[in-house]
Amino acid sequence: MDFAPHLFLATLEGAITAAVISLTAVGLSLVFGIMRVVNVAHGEFFMLGAVVAWWVASTLGGHAALGFLAALIIAPLFVGLMAALADRLVLERLNYDLERTIVATIGLLYVIQQVALMTFGPDARPVEAPFDLRIAIPWFEFSDTGVNLIWPWGLATTGYKLAVIAAAAIIVTSIIVFLKRSRFGLMMRATQMDSEMASAFGIPVRRVYCVVFGLGAALAALGAVLIVPIQQAHYLMGGDPLLLSFIVVIIGGLGSLPGTILAAVLIGMSDGIISVFFSPTLAKILATLLVALVLIFRPHGLFGHHTS
Repeated sequence: MDFAPHLFLATLEGAITAAVISLTAVGLSLVFGIMRVVNVAHGEFFMLGAVVAWWVASTLGGHAALGFLAALIIAPLFVGLMAALADRLVLERLNYDLERTIVATIGLLYVIQQVALMTFGPDARPVEAPFDLRIAIPWFEFSDTGVNLIWPWGLATTGYKLAVIAAAAIIVTSIIVFLKRSRFGLMMRATQMDSEMASAFGIPVRRVYCVVFGLGAALAALGAVLIVPIQQAHYLMGGDPLLLSFIVVIIGGLGSLPGTILAAVLIGMSDGIISVFFSPTLAKILATLLVALVLIFRPHGLFGHHTS
């Protein structure tokens, strides 16, 4: 295959990575921005979403679309409820202290991972895509005689991959609209600005924290449900999403939603393209070096602000 079509397919893979990472990173950014909690277990909520999606799809059987749609609803709800329960039982009792909650979420990471290993097993398991549609992509070749349309090229992609990108864009846009236009979104933003003042005005800050922690985990699970027909579900799959989400949030600015989205596109696209042409390891190394440069020259991220 010539370089240009190869680059196109690599860019598509990068766009899929960016779409999924934008969901997980937005969830992580909301949790830190509003609660000031560094959720080290965020990647395991991603993994749990994939495992629950496999369980729902395999239990229901029948047409693949039915199982996938059920998983798309059940998995984020289940993971979000589990995260809200963890907030009530653990984080709230620690009074959301930064250092202690880091240790607590590390413990939560291992608990979720080992429970998944004991119940789900060590094997990777696939979830069938809701529809099987292959899209042939035309390509243009430039020559001395002019521009020639090559069709079919043999260059093709699945319709589901394009659907993942569109779905992630719609979900992220909906989150932004929810934060700006809804009453609870206003409560979340007020809590982010000054939790003590918000409490003085009658906003139930602890309830807002509980919902935010659950929402962040649900977004991670939603990203996992979308990607699991492309990748297989397994109990160790939370590592890369956690690493990339932290990289995205640090580069974009801790608690900055616009910065998180921009950084997710940047890191996701570069990770996908570099992984295709070189290796996934090199992509992670370069992303980590980029974090180091950002921390040196922009300690609070591209769009972040200093917080005490």
